Amino acid sequence: MLTPAQAQSILHRNHVVSTGPEDAPPVLLAHGFGCDQTMWRLITPDLARDHRVVAFDYVGSGRSDVTQYDPARYGSLRGYARDVLDVVEALGLRDVTFVGHSVSSMIGVLASLEAPGVFSRLAMVGPSPRYIDDPPYRGGFSQQDIDGLLGLMDRNFMGWADFLAPTIARVADHPEVAAELKGSFCSTDPLYLRRFAEVTFYADNRDDLPKVSVPTLVLQCSDDAIAPEEVGLYCARTIPGATYRKIHATGHCPHLSDPEETLEVLRSFFAATA
Repeated sequence: MLTPAQAQSILHRNHVVSTGPEDAPPVLLAHGFGCDQTMWRLITPDLARDHRVVAFDYVGSGRSDVTQYDPARYGSLRGYARDVLDVVEALGLRDVTFVGHSVSSMIGVLASLEAPGVFSRLAMVGPSPRYIDDPPYRGGFSQQDIDGLLGLMDRNFMGWADFLAPTIARVADHPEVAAELKGSFCSTDPLYLRRFAEVTFYADNRDDLPKVSVPTLVLQCSDDAIAPEEVGLYCARTIPGATYRKIHATGHCPHLSDPEETLEVLRSFFAATA
C-alpha cells in the first residue's frame, strides 16, 4: 500500500493526467516510443464522456520527471511496465482497460502478466512482439536494419529523426503526423530516447503472448511499415481469443491520422467485452 506521499510522487514522476468521471470505468492510455501522452489528445475527449481516462508519460518522455530516470530499471521493457503498474496503484484503479500504442502493447502484456487481475482487457494499437526477423517469424526488419537505425541515431540524431518520422507516419498520406512525430523525437533527450529505442527494437515478447488471459484487441493499420500486417496477424493467432481488426487508416499512428476510425474500433471492442 502506497502512502499518499508515495502516490503523489508517482503522479508527478509520470506526469499523470486524469479526465472524465472518477467513478467511471478506467481507461489507461500508454504512448509509444518517442512519443508522449499528447498523442492521445484526439480521442481522449470522446472516451472521457463515459470513462475515467488516465494518460501519462514514461520516465524520460514528455513532461515526466527525468531526474527519476534509472538506467538499470529502464534497461528492459519490464521497467516501463513497472511505470504502468505504479500509476495504477497510485490512483487505486481496478478493472483497467489498457490501450497501448506500438511498443506499449507489449509493455501492457508484461504489466498484465506481472499483476493478474488488475486489467480487464488490453487494446493493442500497432503491436509487434519482435521487430527483427527470426525465420519463419517475420518482424519486418533484419538485424542489420535495426543495427543501422541505432547507429544512425548515434551518428546523426537529426538525420535519424528525419528518416524515422516519415516512415512511421507514412508521410505521403499524413505529412502533419510525420512533422509532429519528428518534433516529439527532437524534443526528447537523445540519451533517454536512445536507450528506449534499444530496448524497443531488440525486445522479443513472443513467448509472453500465449500467457495473456484477458480479452485483447489487435488493431492493425493498413500499410504500416513498423508493424506489418503479418505481425498483427501473428499477435492475433498467438494471444488466446484475441480480436483482430484491420482498419483503413494507413501508417502506424491511427489515433493521430484517423481518430474517428480508431474510436469506432475501440468502442466496438469495449462493448463486445463489457
